[in-house]
Amino acid sequence: ALEAGDYPYVDVESCLARARQAGEPPLLLILDHLQDPQNLGTLIRTAEAMGVHGILIPERRAARVTPAVSNASAGAVEHLAVAQVVNINRVIDDLKKRNVWVAGLDGAPETPELARARLDGALAVVVGSEGEGLSRLTREKCDFLVRLPMLGSIESLNASVAGSIVLYAARQARRAGA
Repeated sequence: ALEAGDYPYVDVESCLARARQAGEPPLLLILDHLQDPQNLGTLIRTAEAMGVHGILIPERRAARVTPAVSNASAGAVEHLAVAQVVNINRVIDDLKKRNVWVAGLDGAPETPELARARLDGALAVVVGSEGEGLSRLTREKCDFLVRLPMLGSIESLNASVAGSIVLYAARQARRAGA
């Protein structure tokens, strides 16, 4: 079991190497200052189940991998690469130079719906923080934004639920394209 302070973070290159070893285009999850350890754990669990090659989280002002996060992930954190990065936006720039498309999750009504997005190639999905969503600069850095259509009375889903839906859609798109 994970003990406090001893999670073995990796670098971004290690996440990309996992994709190469699997013979797949990279599928990464970037978390833009997610705060809630439960949300982080849930997203780690979903990411591992969907074949994500790595999760990138900021070093500061964000949830980090703790025993509570490990519990929320149902142990999935032990099977997935998580990288702590100094600057999310610099990492996005670097991924784009490596031909990884960056898709941000955004709830604005003018944002195209998820069903219209191409999610089958090298992809990094960016999920914003609870309440705030994506930061302005991160939103601008994304190659494209996607929105989950909301049919009920509430305007958005929990960050971990929304991120999980997009990861599932990406996995389905990859399966269809294979």
